[in-house]
Amino acid sequence: MTLLIRLWRGDLALGDAFWTWAVIGGLVVNAATSAAFLSLLMADRPILAVLVGYGLSLPYNVLVLVGVWRSAARQDADPRYANLARIATFIGFVLFTAT
Repeated sequence: MTLLIRLWRGDLALGDAFWTWAVIGGLVVNAATSAAFLSLLMADRPILAVLVGYGLSLPYNVLVLVGVWRSAARQDADPRYANLARIATFIGFVLFTAT
């Protein structure tokens, strides 16, 4: 839980926040919730599918977006990489949330 709090506050290094939490964690969480979503839809459980699909992935994606954004604002982050990380995380957030 401490790592999630540190991520939320932007206390993690930008590379860790982006690569570990946004890229790798995002792929795992969103792939798992998408699979559960599709399985529940095929089982004719559309309301549960939406609750699982968005109820689990959306909070994670918001946490990561805020965490990367705040980590990018740190004094020691290279502005070029900070802006690229912000843009990539935002695009990923939009794509994962819209699908």
